[in-house]
Amino acid sequence: MDQMTDAVEAGQAVYTPMTLRVYDLVVHGLSNRFLWRVPTAHLQALFEAHVGARHVDIGAGTGLFLDRLRSSALRELTLVDLNAASLAAAARRVARLAPRVVQANALAPMDLPGPFDSASLCYLLHCLPGTISEKAVVFDHLRPHLAPGAVVFGATLLQGDAPRSRGAQKLMDVYNAKGVFSNSGDRLEDLQVALSARFAQVEVRPVGCGALFVARV
Repeated sequence: MDQMTDAVEAGQAVYTPMTLRVYDLVVHGLSNRFLWRVPTAHLQALFEAHVGARHVDIGAGTGLFLDRLRSSALRELTLVDLNAASLAAAARRVARLAPRVVQANALAPMDLPGPFDSASLCYLLHCLPGTISEKAVVFDHLRPHLAPGAVVFGATLLQGDAPRSRGAQKLMDVYNAKGVFSNSGDRLEDLQVALSARFAQVEVRPVGCGALFVARV
């Protein structure tokens, strides 16, 4: 494998059936609140506000936010992840929604059953290797599968000028050293530039040491 492929594999390898069982507690229960300062309720609100009739979730994780949807227009759901364990866990969790499952690397062209009215990328970008401008190829691969007027939303953890406690910085350093994160050079302004170059309407909102974004085709 080349260096980029190795980095992609490292970023998703930590998500095993065992770690996925505690992921929501560790990340959305503890880290979001005490380290990242990104309230999990803010992430859920993105899904509540923007999930459309045909939705694709890139980086399926555990399926937490889709499982917790209180009301939405959702009719068709596609889950995309490179990690087979994450796909299986998320698909089981939202089985009532009869999701399509696609195992794919978001940094490469994807064969998806679009067009989609909405797409989510929640806590995906900071796990992808490269700079923000290099990671943004995921949006280029997604664009052909979006319907006119579609919305793309999500969240990522940043460094640069993003406020970070000593504990948050130390944990980010550990995750970057292990290849779980690749966000040492990720900055808010670079995310804004990458999205604005690809979408007609863009909103990027800093929250804690992360950013929530909403972009429309």
